[in-house]
Amino acid sequence: MGKSRTKRFKRPQFSPTGDCQAEAAAANGTEPEEDDGPAAELLEKLQHPSAEVRECACAGLARLVQQRPALPGLARRDAVRRLGPLLLDPSLAVRETAAGALRNLSACGGFEVCDDMVTKDIMTPLVALLKECSTGLDSNEMSPQEKKDQNRNSIENIANEAVNVLWNICECSSRAVSIFNKEGCLEIVLKYLSRFSTNVDLAISVAYCLQTVTEDNPELLKSFSAPALHVLESAMLSPVNSMEYILLKTLVAGTIWNLKDIIPSKSQAEIINAILKILSEVLEMDAGETVLQMKEAETQRIKTAAETEDTLQNVNGDDLIEDDEMEEIPHRRKVRRKAFISDLLPPTDKELRETIALLTAQQTALEIIVNVCCSEDPTDDEWEELSSSDESDSFMENSLSECSGQLLSPLCLSHEVHTALTNYLIPKKIFEKTAFPNSTAVDVCSRNPSWKPLIRKMSIIQCRALVCLQSLVSLLDVDHLGGPAALQTLAQHLSQLLFSQPDFAKHVDFLEAISSALRALLQTVASKNIPQCMTPDQLLTLCRAGIHSSNVGVRVNVVSILGITGSVLAKEDGTLDTLKTIGCFLLEVATKDPSLVVAGEALDALFDVFADGKEAERASVQIKLLSALKEFQPVFKMKLRKEGRAKYSPDQLCVLDNVKMNLRRFVAYQETVEKKLTT
Repeated sequence: MGKSRTKRFKRPQFSPTGDCQAEAAAANGTEPEEDDGPAAELLEKLQHPSAEVRECACAGLARLVQQRPALPGLARRDAVRRLGPLLLDPSLAVRETAAGALRNLSACGGFEVCDDMVTKDIMTPLVALLKECSTGLDSNEMSPQEKKDQNRNSIENIANEAVNVLWNICECSSRAVSIFNKEGCLEIVLKYLSRFSTNVDLAISVAYCLQTVTEDNPELLKSFSAPALHVLESAMLSPVNSMEYILLKTLVAGTIWNLKDIIPSKSQAEIINAILKILSEVLEMDAGETVLQMKEAETQRIKTAAETEDTLQNVNGDDLIEDDEMEEIPHRRKVRRKAFISDLLPPTDKELRETIALLTAQQTALEIIVNVCCSEDPTDDEWEELSSSDESDSFMENSLSECSGQLLSPLCLSHEVHTALTNYLIPKKIFEKTAFPNSTAVDVCSRNPSWKPLIRKMSIIQCRALVCLQSLVSLLDVDHLGGPAALQTLAQHLSQLLFSQPDFAKHVDFLEAISSALRALLQTVASKNIPQCMTPDQLLTLCRAGIHSSNVGVRVNVVSILGITGSVLAKEDGTLDTLKTIGCFLLEVATKDPSLVVAGEALDALFDVFADGKEAERASVQIKLLSALKEFQPVFKMKLRKEGRAKYSPDQLCVLDNVKMNLRRFVAYQETVEKKLTT
């Protein structure tokens, strides 16, 4: 109903390896029974005097919480209140495993569990742990080298787990964010982030957390001092280009974008360029080729390790090997414990870990660009013209920390954003990401269980790119998109993507993303009087498939697409039959779709298609549009009155009220049309 607007992306809950194990277990029919005996036994052992027993109990709970059917039993037995004190256990190992259990619980439990964790005061021991880790890292600076390395690693591991708990909870609970603000957690996590050169894993966790807590949080923005901004600046402009650092820099770029309202005026142009330069560099990388290269590197590493082991066996003999195996038992036990409590953590295999980091960085970059586009308001006359700069490295020279006290009111940065998007060829790179994932890479991943989840990640990148494309098409001028010819090429590309998959209607995420992109593209093409490249028959095929989707967004998109197409055809000759087909389709959707949002969009599309034109007038009379709408008008009013407030948001109700008013006016208009053609 009107021009579409892309929704902003919210940060996802932590789940680096995908959905929790419970979903896979349910699919295989192996979910645990409702008996919470294991939970009771493990929770009881949390009070054991032996640190090793407490550690093992936490490790067991870390796995158990990944099984959704186990969560009610854990809640009944007050697992959060029992685990909370162990965050401050005298044993560092217990602290780490307790934090790991809470991390998994917050990741798998969802919003309700996270909110319940705040209610049960998990933030008090969690904040205390974060502060102790910060102090511990400072005190370690004066320790002897051997002790310093050992303790620092343990403390940083604990801090990493704790930051992930903090991130998950703040993602789900506004109360947790409020506590984050009041307890001075910003200073603590920034101290962790400042260690990015020696512990990138911890820095990445902090960057995720910061991107979450800085979004729509004006109270926290006031706490960003010059040193705080300098820490972010240093991390974002790190010269290291490993894939994990690429992810770190992308996340920090997203955080700095969230801080745009406090950026000094003289630094805004440089910052926008620095952010979009990083995002451009991330998108420049070929994810499919990277997957193939890293998988080959892993294969070679494993092969070399096996050859080395065979050589050692031949040299040392069987007796020595047996001794070696005995010596390795404690080590293997420790490794198994780490895997046991960290099933949701990124994989430890170097090549797979780095590949996941790149794919995550690309997904994040696309989400940031969507949010950047959604924050643009072309109607805002408070825009301040700034000098554009392609030299994003000058960001260092005019450090945003030098004048952080000069706070500005929110600005419309359209000019700067448009210029940077174009300069860094971001539309072209996003266009490339909309293609299907590299088929060879998909095949390689499908044959390796540990790499198989990457197929889903590559598909997500494609869908994010399509949503990003929708935003760019809606935001940028036609010239910035490459002109009319480029838009026609884009339409052909989207058509090929869509119809190359016979079962496209089954892939809901893909269908919603590509229909959103098509809707925005057709709106732009129609508004600029550029010839359409997709035929009405192609669009009708899409719409007939999409209208049966369970996803309301898909149904809204396909209805809008038909409305745009029909309004163009209504101005042309020889389109009577097609207009009748479109009119009948939209009328059926308006009167039969269970969602008032979809019905309202269908009515809006009917108003556009049959608003003007001789062919449209003839078609409306032949399909008896007036009588159908007169009959439906009281039904629509009644459904809106009965279902409105219970099912729909205030914004949706406002739009639906406008549709109701326009329906009355359109019926009156159609009466004059019918009278004119029948007399």
